[in-house]
Amino acid sequence: MNRYRAKWCACLAAGVGAAALAAGVFGFTASSVLADTDTDSTTANVVVLSSITLTGLTESFTLTGAPGSVPTTVADPVTMTVTTNNFAGYNVSVVPRTANLTGATPGNTDVIPANSLQVNGPVQGGAYVNLTYPTPVVVAIKNTASATDGDLITNNYRITVPFVRPDTYSGILDYVATTL
Repeated sequence: MNRYRAKWCACLAAGVGAAALAAGVFGFTASSVLADTDTDSTTANVVVLSSITLTGLTESFTLTGAPGSVPTTVADPVTMTVTTNNFAGYNVSVVPRTANLTGATPGNTDVIPANSLQVNGPVQGGAYVNLTYPTPVVVAIKNTASATDGDLITNNYRITVPFVRPDTYSGILDYVATTL
């Protein structure tokens, strides 16, 4: 039996060698196990929310004049950029934070009513309207989304300087951009 076993091993070796040779010649690689595969899918969802930003608002402005004069910001207007993806559009309003502009000099009790300030924005179309503490004044409206880089909004201010002590009178104006 050893003789048959030796022949069987020799034949087996010759067969394996021939298979390996054939695989190399024809570009096949030998693999003892085939890989199993399976597939499935997922859905990518992107939820885009409405957003609005008001940026680049002029930090401050100054109206300078003697009592009775009417200085304006026409040469140096208040500007800002509104950016929104809301296709219904937006509005921009402004409101004085307090009822009065107060003097910087200690002991000066004079005030200038914030309602004495007048604004001219795109909504006003060239006319000036008084600010109305504590009610916001709408200065810009757009019924579509802004440009991708935002919409530049320009406001001009003026005041009839009242008869008060010489001083710098200041007050904060709050701007609000709201989607429609």
